[in-house]
Amino acid sequence: MSDEVETPQGRAQTVGGAHDGDAMLREVIAGLQLPLKRISSKFHYDERGSELFQQITRLEEYYLTRTERALLEAWSPAWVQEQRPATLVELGAGNAEKSRIILNAMVAEGSGKAYAPVDVSHDFLQDAVRQLRLEYPSLDILPEIADITEPLRWSTDFPHPCWIAFLGSTLGNFDSEGAVRLLTRVGAMLGPKDRFLLGVDLRPGPHKSAWRIARAYNDDAGVTAEFSLNVLAVINAQAGSDFDLSGFRHRAIYEAAEGRIETYLDSLRDQTVRFPDGTEIMIRAGESIRTEISCKYDRPTIDDFFARAGLGVDEWVEDDRGYYALLLGSRAE
Repeated sequence: MSDEVETPQGRAQTVGGAHDGDAMLREVIAGLQLPLKRISSKFHYDERGSELFQQITRLEEYYLTRTERALLEAWSPAWVQEQRPATLVELGAGNAEKSRIILNAMVAEGSGKAYAPVDVSHDFLQDAVRQLRLEYPSLDILPEIADITEPLRWSTDFPHPCWIAFLGSTLGNFDSEGAVRLLTRVGAMLGPKDRFLLGVDLRPGPHKSAWRIARAYNDDAGVTAEFSLNVLAVINAQAGSDFDLSGFRHRAIYEAAEGRIETYLDSLRDQTVRFPDGTEIMIRAGESIRTEISCKYDRPTIDDFFARAGLGVDEWVEDDRGYYALLLGSRAE
């Protein structure tokens, strides 16, 4: 893969809130001034973007969410029974929908003491926390407002053993070096009995074609296309630009050489985008802005990433079609 640095909060996990308008302005302009224009995927998410992504997770084409959920339902109870985690920390928790599968197993096993959802969006996280406290009165719900692309520092100590979960194949939104950096930070947080729970989307195999992967990002109803274009609406609203959404078209392709989906907005005409600091960006007809990568994995790639991050894979399970993998890892000895 390339040495570009992707810095998303994560497609499947970021929800809600506003971004820092000045920081967004600087980052977006810098990305659009590159020879190959790009915008960080973290800017997809305002309230509308979050709603659209929730719709995507329910589409027939988007197999990732339901396949991961099925794996969690099948394997979490046994893993929880064996490991008896006291705390679940979830990076990019969103609405914590899939986390409830693990929390239910922890409560049933009698080991669960706390859940620490981590997300960048304060308002959305607080809404989720209120509901979780009603659903799980026996657990301490300890929210952390943080951007998972930055070093994580907890405001409280958690009971151990602890599981740190990173679900939704959100690791795929990072290039290889960014993924290893994130995994290294996770490894530094793990104690001897702590574990790391990770969900990853798999590369093509005997029962999974590249076409099937690409279809997950090109649904017939056009929801993903609307989600893709929403990044421009977010930037207009929060950074003061004047993107014309009708001047762009969504395109997502599977790049086999890179082992990833690349999502672009293609310019339908020559156009100039203006920003409140006076910057003007010319975009030619047919020119593309890359708005997301979604890397797909195999076991050797994950083993390599984990080894570089000081981690080891303890458990690896896949669905029967080889679409998706769920793994439990620990700090390497």
